[in-house]
Amino acid sequence: MAATGEMTEEMFFGWGELLNGISPYAWAFIGTGLAIGLSVLGAAWGIFITGSSLVGAAIKAPRIRSKNLISVIFCEAVAIYGVIVAIILQTHLEQVLGGEVEAVMKYAGYGIFWSGMTAGLGNLACGVCVGVCGSGCALADAQDGNLFVKILVIEIFASALGIFAIIVAIIISTKANFK
Repeated sequence: MAATGEMTEEMFFGWGELLNGISPYAWAFIGTGLAIGLSVLGAAWGIFITGSSLVGAAIKAPRIRSKNLISVIFCEAVAIYGVIVAIILQTHLEQVLGGEVEAVMKYAGYGIFWSGMTAGLGNLACGVCVGVCGSGCALADAQDGNLFVKILVIEIFASALGIFAIIVAIIISTKANFK
């Protein structure tokens, strides 16, 4: 601080300066990592919810074991969605040697970051949603076999949320090129 107790402009360090100092490649790699990491977390969480209910309900009604595995497969598809988005995002990365970081490179880095964030968070929510629906499907099927198809339709709609997240991520990343 200055002698008078006031802060000078040189002492103020803003968030903009901090975020501006991070390489666009770092933003792109973080976004790609979030796409796959959060998608796998959503799938694991969904499998945990569905699997525990499936195993518990199968004690009362062993007939539900095989046909309710479709719920686990839907959860696993969420992880595959994350892998697909990560592969697509990696195709946008190109190394540019020399020179200063240009606005185009920053745009590409932020675009890939937010694309990965969108896919990751969307698939995390999708995995949990499919897991909860799959859990309900297993428990309802154990009580009444006629409810399986009705609840499975709801689970299919829940799985579509992950596809929507992929579509939005691809749209965001289309203009992100490091050229």
